[in-house]
Amino acid sequence: QYRVGQLYTISKHSHQESEKGEGVEVVKNEPHEDPVHGPGQFTEKRVHLSSKLPSWARAVTPRIFYITEKAWNYYPYTITADSRSLQCSFLPKFSIYIETKYEDNCGDSENIFHSDKILGDHEVSFLDIAFDEIPERYYRSLEDPRFFSSAKTGRGPLREGWRQHTKPIMCSYKLVSVKFEVWGLQTRVEQFVHKVIRDILLIGHRQAFAWVDEWCGMTMEEVRRYEQETQEATN
Repeated sequence: QYRVGQLYTISKHSHQESEKGEGVEVVKNEPHEDPVHGPGQFTEKRVHLSSKLPSWARAVTPRIFYITEKAWNYYPYTITADSRSLQCSFLPKFSIYIETKYEDNCGDSENIFHSDKILGDHEVSFLDIAFDEIPERYYRSLEDPRFFSSAKTGRGPLREGWRQHTKPIMCSYKLVSVKFEVWGLQTRVEQFVHKVIRDILLIGHRQAFAWVDEWCGMTMEEVRRYEQETQEATN
């Protein structure tokens, strides 16, 4: 169910954000075979961000600004970018790496990645889609898991302690690395990007939960068709 809900939510959210020439432009979306992970899907997108940057960042970026995102989805394992593939349109020393694993638990798996990319200091952060704060401009009462109740599944609203007693439940584990090797801006930019990624993950999963009645029951063929339709409308 999560796989369908994830694809549906990404497509709908991208379409909603694509206004006034900004949002998400899908360059490629095609099947891909990996010798280790098996069959999956490769996507390449341009995420246009100019109007969404803070004032201090807009002062040093071009008027037309986007990030190229490449992702390999071998659910329940995905890679979004590597050191060469998620890059800014004008900053070659900027990169983001996101590795994802999905497990049917409440987030209690330790050291799930066993990755050599975990170097030096790192922070483990738990995200609660119901009770963690999101930026006020993104808040929608209809997408608040504390108040939403699904007519189709009976899920929700989510109460305090929901992670310990809610069934079914699953966790999306993310390993996020950000590099911005520009003297004088490195720490500020890297902290800002981590904050943006956290907000995106919170908002996206809140929407997936609140939109469950829209995607629940869809087959993979149906959600891929919906993905294609929204892609054509977005581009």
